[in-house]
Amino acid sequence: MFARTLVLAACVWAMTSVGLVAANWPQFRGPQGDAVVTEAFPQEWGPETNVKWRINNPGEGWSTPVVWGDRVFLTAAVQIKPPEESEPDEDNEQEGRGRRGGRRYRNDLMTAVYRWEVQCLDATTGELLWRQVAREGNPPLERHSSNTYASETPITDGERVYAYFGMTGFFCFDMQGEPLWQKDLGNYEMRAGWGTSSSPVLHDGKLFLQIDNQEQSFIVALDAATGEEVWRMDRDEPSHYSTPVVWTNSQRTEIVTCGQRARSYDPATGELLWELDLTGGRSSATPLAIGDRLFIGSELRNRGGDDDGGGMLFAVKAGAEGDISLGEGESSNDFVLWSLEKAGLQMASPVLCEGHLYVLERRSGVLHCVNAETGEMAYAKRMPGARAFWASPWVYEDRVYCPDDTGNTHIVQGGPEFKVIGKNTIEERIWSTAAIANGALYLRTVDSIYCIAQ
Repeated sequence: MFARTLVLAACVWAMTSVGLVAANWPQFRGPQGDAVVTEAFPQEWGPETNVKWRINNPGEGWSTPVVWGDRVFLTAAVQIKPPEESEPDEDNEQEGRGRRGGRRYRNDLMTAVYRWEVQCLDATTGELLWRQVAREGNPPLERHSSNTYASETPITDGERVYAYFGMTGFFCFDMQGEPLWQKDLGNYEMRAGWGTSSSPVLHDGKLFLQIDNQEQSFIVALDAATGEEVWRMDRDEPSHYSTPVVWTNSQRTEIVTCGQRARSYDPATGELLWELDLTGGRSSATPLAIGDRLFIGSELRNRGGDDDGGGMLFAVKAGAEGDISLGEGESSNDFVLWSLEKAGLQMASPVLCEGHLYVLERRSGVLHCVNAETGEMAYAKRMPGARAFWASPWVYEDRVYCPDDTGNTHIVQGGPEFKVIGKNTIEERIWSTAAIANGALYLRTVDSIYCIAQ
């Protein structure tokens, strides 16, 4: 019954919403934030196969390209002056080899000069239509060597393009590239100098940003037209990297965030609607909202608090109020339909296909398949030839597409049995989540931007 309800909800959503924006991929993980593709696109690609165009990556950035009509929008941080060299810090030399390794490098990087850019490309040809410099100068905070200063995905509503560069600032342009407004939301220390990556979401004329850090975490709503602050709510959270999700269900619309606790906010007022203890850890993945179900979790910790790399996965029912955290020994309650240990969300965000959730482990190359109705693990299998997954998967029809960090995209048959039915290789590292619109697949690698189309 639950699976049929999910299918019905998806169909209704497609008829009422996706049909109006099928030609667009306006934000991280697509029109509804669920990474579901509704248009056919090439099922085979490679360096010389179905590449309509390729351009050099304009600068560093793990942000996703976004598409509106015949335009592709990108953000990038372009280093125009290298960092100054400095003598090693002997007191920090041992720490540099440990779990906080690379700190000297990150501090040196703050002496570099960057140009933060927003670019608009012709979706058909890859031609540069316009480029705007949002800011030029030294980075305002550290970042890990594996992160970038443009990891947040921009968002567009067809009237304006909104580019958030973390502590560097929030910038708005019209579709022709004219600056409209900019907003400084503060500069806060992040955990271990890892940097930032949480992207904005848009609903009912407001932009929502989850700004979790080591000093003063908060969620803020801005007027999309002016950049003026509408409301702000403090959050008792350390640094996290997850993007919020807009959850429109049969009860209401909510803005849901991940952290050590999941929290739901009224988008109009910022009122806290409900919260759920995710049992600790940190959050990088975005929750998945499908109809009246929300799938959410964190990484690193199980119910016992062990730092085992597993984490917890939860299914939440619409209509929750107050604290819906599980009590000791509980695996469900009135609003938590089920919970599952060692299946928490890591770097990649989850997807739903054929009644099952698909969750990728970050470093092991393991794919978890979970029955969305019961919370039972169908399988946990290592993807052949995969080393790690940083980008999020997407779904088309009955298939799940899983890009690994070496440039392979593994195609998995949806359902309870593990079956890899294809693999495409681009031979460049992929850490950015794909965008798919107008029958074309847009892939950002470390070196290039690809348009895969026939």
